[in-house]
Amino acid sequence: MSYKEIKPDVYWVGAIDWDRRLFDALVPLPDGTSYNSYLIRAREKTALIDTVDPTMQDVLINHLAELGVKSIDYVVANHAEQDHSGSIAQVLQKYPAAKVVCTPKCKGMLIDLLMVPEDKFITVNDRETISLGDRTLEFIHAPWVHWPETMLTYLREDKILFSCDFFGSHLATTGLYVRDGGQVYEAAKRYYAEIMMPFRASIQKNLEKVKAYAIDIIAPSHGPMHDRPEFILKAYHSWAFDEPKNIVVLPYISMHGSTHKMVEYFVGALAERSVMVKQFNLAVTDIGKLAMALLDAATVVIGTPTVLAGPHPNVAYAAILANALRPNLKFISIIGSYGWGGKAVEQLAAMIPNLKVEVLQPVLSKGFPMEADFRALDNLAATIAEKHKEHNFA
Repeated sequence: MSYKEIKPDVYWVGAIDWDRRLFDALVPLPDGTSYNSYLIRAREKTALIDTVDPTMQDVLINHLAELGVKSIDYVVANHAEQDHSGSIAQVLQKYPAAKVVCTPKCKGMLIDLLMVPEDKFITVNDRETISLGDRTLEFIHAPWVHWPETMLTYLREDKILFSCDFFGSHLATTGLYVRDGGQVYEAAKRYYAEIMMPFRASIQKNLEKVKAYAIDIIAPSHGPMHDRPEFILKAYHSWAFDEPKNIVVLPYISMHGSTHKMVEYFVGALAERSVMVKQFNLAVTDIGKLAMALLDAATVVIGTPTVLAGPHPNVAYAAILANALRPNLKFISIIGSYGWGGKAVEQLAAMIPNLKVEVLQPVLSKGFPMEADFRALDNLAATIAEKHKEHNFA
């Protein structure tokens, strides 16, 4: 795909990665992704906003060649992570007069990660500006969105916010702007849940910060741009500020059917009490889908058999993931089966210290669940329904 003009002398020069299916050897990419890089040719200076993943550096270099770019004055590094910064060395080799513009913290990280020479940097303070002649770049520090060194770049005259990971989505598409709101909404929600959710307080602060700017276009570093910014701003405000919903997320695994029988019964008991359930079989689930569900849920109930006196490894992984993502949960419990004993509950509880939740009475059956176990599941479902009503979770 060739470069695209956004506004006069402002270009998208990034790369579309249609076939990538895993990010950071962790995050599923069901719809691929893009690495968005932007070129601004002003009257006196030329600036490149972010680069691309090093696997696609040739695409970026070719786009610059197609545009006939002879020199670049500034390479703005909004974020040090390599899917944005990884081609800086190649750009500097091609355009040796260019300087890297970034926050002071980002400078140190780029030296550590990419060995960019120290004399190649210009560091900028929050709200500092650089003139390109007839255009002005303003740099907005946005720490912990989602790394500590992140900033946003605002092109004043064109009212474009180059937001890097903020407001992004992993989505490969030939469209320059969001047109299928449903598809982009899900991709952006998945993206928020996977990398932004742990930094909810910082997201809230930076959403307030960007309110001060008139924005015609939000140009993130992944996914399509937003020429109707209110779409993504409203979504982010909801994800960052809204209270949890009347939802129970139930990640589980079952080896011989006992835990599955408990899960099956428990889902029905919750449904009878008008509690929505999102059930995930951890043997096959997409962790991105699980992360999105955690974003909305008031309660998590973990279903696990006991393996070598502890929780099933897949369940332990899900607990560690939830602890890292820090969703705005209010309650948690555990259900499952054991054969001769164990410490599944204690071990799982130790894996989630970041979750400030009320722990509800677990239900564990010895072997296949019996009548008393089903009654205990009914009691747990009733407790959850009552807790959700008390908090007015809709």
